[in-house]
Amino acid sequence: MKVAVVIPAYKVKAQILNLLTEIGEEVDSIVVVDDCCPEESGKYVEQKCSDSRVKVVYNKENMGVGGAVKTGFSWALLAGYDICVKLDGDGQMSPHLIKRLIQPICNQEADYAKGNRFYNLESLSRMPAMRLFGNSILSLINKFVNGYWNIMDPTNGFVAIHKNALRLLPLDKIENRYFFESDMLFRLSTINAVVTDMPMEAIYEDEESSLSISHTALSFPLKYLNRFFKRIFYNYFLRDFNIATLEIIFGTLFMLFGIATGARFWIRSYVEGILATTGQVMIASLPILIGFILLMLAAHVDVASTPKKPLCLFDMD
Repeated sequence: MKVAVVIPAYKVKAQILNLLTEIGEEVDSIVVVDDCCPEESGKYVEQKCSDSRVKVVYNKENMGVGGAVKTGFSWALLAGYDICVKLDGDGQMSPHLIKRLIQPICNQEADYAKGNRFYNLESLSRMPAMRLFGNSILSLINKFVNGYWNIMDPTNGFVAIHKNALRLLPLDKIENRYFFESDMLFRLSTINAVVTDMPMEAIYEDEESSLSISHTALSFPLKYLNRFFKRIFYNYFLRDFNIATLEIIFGTLFMLFGIATGARFWIRSYVEGILATTGQVMIASLPILIGFILLMLAAHVDVASTPKKPLCLFDMD
């Protein structure tokens, strides 16, 4: 398979040449995407790099890491490459791992492979505590949102994708900036692509992250909610209708009925000063319990429905 590596370049002038020299022979083409870099990383690569595999592409405006990756992916897809790998230009991802990352795709076991820094506990201890906590929470949220219950470390940007999956993705709809990795997983779930993890070490130096925690806390929850409801609608109402669909419908109705009934009894007892009867408590609590059980059964079906047949098995040329 022909492999192209996409490197988003923004303020990476000091690291990118060393990074390029470490990329092995398993890679056929290297696409450096200058995302309106103030250091002119793209021109610097063109002037200093003699590797014939390197191609520099320029974004007319800064589109963020996701936008730069999408530019590179689109170029590689049009050029006829089978596998696209995203490699950060700051040297925090080892190019020596590319061969291992693309292996499940080459073996037709997965459509999308990504790094996972949660395998090695010793290297994980070097990850800053705030990032470790945030990544753990985001991993749990992403399991619900994207339906990939078999993976961890969803914000890991070291990824590889097969051309069949890439062709089916609406790249123009995927987020351009820090939500890119999570949005990619959501879009992959809508096409039933197989996603797998590759163990890798957590490498952290003294670099300062440009990701704003306050901005993330304010914007990400709404985006996750949006993707969650879209996935449920796409997978269980629009494209399929199965036992989980019924469990979701009736589980939600029972829960809403129980909550509304309980709220009405509580307000009435508060206003009139009369305690709710045992019967009234049961009328409110039993539907909530039944609804919760039905939703847990739907979640069980969702876990069992994680895609297992890769799209790369099909000839789409």
